[in-house]
Amino acid sequence: MNVITLTGNAVKDVEVRYTPNGKAVGNGTIAVRRDFKNQQGEYETDFINFVALGGLSEVMANHISKGDKFGITGRLQIRKWEKDGKTTYFTEVVVNGFDFPTKASQGQGQRRPQDDPFQNNGQIDIDDDSLPF
Repeated sequence: MNVITLTGNAVKDVEVRYTPNGKAVGNGTIAVRRDFKNQQGEYETDFINFVALGGLSEVMANHISKGDKFGITGRLQIRKWEKDGKTTYFTEVVVNGFDFPTKASQGQGQRRPQDDPFQNNGQIDIDDDSLPF
C-alpha cells in the first residue's frame, strides 16, 4: 500500500501550469520537521516536493501561500530518467487531498456562545412552515 500523509509549511506558493490539452498541474514543496533531534540537539527539516493534478491543483493554489501550515495525503512517486548516460531520480508526493490543521488557541474550531443553537435549552426560534419535513 502506497499512502503518505504529511503536515508542514509551504516553502513557496503552489505553482500551477497547464498541459497543452488544458489539464492543470500544480507543484509545490512542503517543509516537514522531523520529530526527533539530531546529535546537536536540533530538529531537522525535510523539504518534500508534491504535485497535484486537475482542479485540486487550482484549489490548492488558491488556498496555500508561502509559510502556511497545511497537510497533504497522497502516494509517493519516484520518477526516473536518463540523460547523457546519467540516471536521475525525482521523488514527489502525488496529492489526492489536503487540509489545514486548526489550533483552538487561535479561535478556530471553537464555537462562540452566540453561535450555539442549543444555548436556550434546545429551543430554536423557527416556525413550523420553515421546516423541510
